[in-house]
Amino acid sequence: MQLASRFAPHSPILRADRPLSDDQIRAVAPSIFAEAAHESRSARYSYIPTATVLAELRSEGFQPFMVCQTRVRNQDRREFTKHLIRLRHASQINGEEANEVILLNSHDGTSSYQMLAGMFKFVCHNGLVCGDTLADVRVHHKGNVAEQVIEGAYEVLKGFERVQQSRDGMRVITLDEGEAELFAHSALSLKYDSPDQPLPITEKQVLQHRRFEDRGSDLWSIFNRVQENLVKGGLSGRTANGRHQRTRPIQGIDQNVRLNRALWMLADGMRQLKA
Repeated sequence: MQLASRFAPHSPILRADRPLSDDQIRAVAPSIFAEAAHESRSARYSYIPTATVLAELRSEGFQPFMVCQTRVRNQDRREFTKHLIRLRHASQINGEEANEVILLNSHDGTSSYQMLAGMFKFVCHNGLVCGDTLADVRVHHKGNVAEQVIEGAYEVLKGFERVQQSRDGMRVITLDEGEAELFAHSALSLKYDSPDQPLPITEKQVLQHRRFEDRGSDLWSIFNRVQENLVKGGLSGRTANGRHQRTRPIQGIDQNVRLNRALWMLADGMRQLKA
């Protein structure tokens, strides 16, 4: 299922180690606090501000740790445009990782409420997004939107047990050198979807660890190394015409989410094959 939102590179974004306040969120994503729907919406459009849903989620123990709002050319839509919030529940935070509910919405009709499952790894400050392990939850702007979004958040929350099972399964599976390179090659193909062009970097480069903790040959460590190298970039490579370059980090939120989900599905598929 495709992400129901597109966020341009360099979109306003804020992530913190502690729950964000309304003032912090408003400074980055004012559309979350829109006081009405965009004028283009009809009377059938059930307007529930994301701020109201956020307040309800907070009362249920969900706290926002990251917000983002897409850039827009048409400034009259800036107060209504698509936005993203990543929330953690008090019961889902541990010393190394935190499961996150990813909430997307807009007030101009370009996006319904949508919730995805995510994971934040503290050691590399990088947000993973789970693939099709969990079904996306979508709530249209009709009826009791706030109640349906709360139910959806808990539906995603319940599914994290399956994410944990997949993650634990990856940790006990060891890949040999050939299998690791095959995984890396498949991951490179996901990011550089150009079969007629040579890859700018090699499998060995994306398999390099940036931290001692990620040096293992288990599938979970290999997945994390590949994911971080592809998302954060900075690897020395060459263009199709041989010019030297460094790979760019993925800054567009939509591209980040799509690649993350595809990598998760790739890793989880290998887990099932090796189990």
